[in-house]
Amino acid sequence: MTDHRWHDIDLMTDRAHSARIYDYLLGGKTNYAADREAAEALLALTPTIRATAQANRAFMRRATHHLAHDHGIRQFLDVGAGIPTAPNLHQVAQAVLPESRVVYIDNDPIVMAHARALMIGDRRGRTAYIEADVRDPGAIIEAPELAETLDVSEPIALSLFALLHFLEDDDAYNAVRELVDFLPSGSFLSLTAASDEFNTEIAHRSATAVRDHGINVRLRSMAEIERFFAGLDLLEPGLVQVHRWRPDGDLPSAASLDAGIDIYGGVARKW
Repeated sequence: MTDHRWHDIDLMTDRAHSARIYDYLLGGKTNYAADREAAEALLALTPTIRATAQANRAFMRRATHHLAHDHGIRQFLDVGAGIPTAPNLHQVAQAVLPESRVVYIDNDPIVMAHARALMIGDRRGRTAYIEADVRDPGAIIEAPELAETLDVSEPIALSLFALLHFLEDDDAYNAVRELVDFLPSGSFLSLTAASDEFNTEIAHRSATAVRDHGINVRLRSMAEIERFFAGLDLLEPGLVQVHRWRPDGDLPSAASLDAGIDIYGGVARKW
């Protein structure tokens, strides 16, 4: 994209945006007053929401590192990339395997306006960014940038972190099924999704507050989230609260977080 097109994007800084709210909760700097106001309203309702965001991000780091380090995965397809917040997925993967190739997907021009930082990776690997909507998985699969960056005959790690709870059931299940069907044998699926099973009342209040800012949220049970992994083999410890997936000391003790982390995560292999 040429520079003048970047400058032509309306960032809509007068209204809250889910990616910038998440950036604020993570301590990032790519957010504005409306985003901070919405985030603070959520924190007033659910003080643990910042810990949830941090735990979700830590899950991304651990899952990506595990796939690169323990399984030798060198190709990653990150759908719903969001605003760059270091370390980004490609930085985690390339720290293990510098030749790793990563394709980021997002359909949001606001995110895209901030995404140039994603293009900077280890020169021995490759990083690309595609503007596409997960609700149209065919557009992702058929994007020329994907074929130019990834070898679709070799294993790919597909990730959907904190994305599926913004989609209704038909869109979410169809997208995951089509993308997983596209993956070659030996590939992996990593995802996280919000649930209302841990503190139902607070979770529903928070979801209502997010909807009041124009952002749709669909909370799911553990069984509903497990459906995304149908036909795949979940790695140990299975589908768990994100802070309980192979913890490495990057967060406080698991027991102290159990009541407040309302998001599940898991990684599965496609044979």
